Amino acid sequence: MAICLLYRQIPRRMPRFYRVELAMTLFNEVSVRREWGVSGRNGASVINNYSNLRDASAAADQHRNRALKRGYARA
Repeated sequence: MAICLLYRQIPRRMPRFYRVELAMTLFNEVSVRREWGVSGRNGASVINNYSNLRDASAAADQHRNRALKRGYARA
């Protein structure tokens, strides 16, 4: 399991988080779970399953890079 946790602080607003996690499923697939929202509150999440680690890792990297371009920074 690999986790990437990012935060974004905007002046006069609550800090936000973005999390990307890679994990194996019980069906021998690799899942990419994304969570986002305001820190300290329940956020939204999406889980996508991939048949191999290469595709899942590429998708997770794409999501992480998109969040970094939006102003999120590593914790």
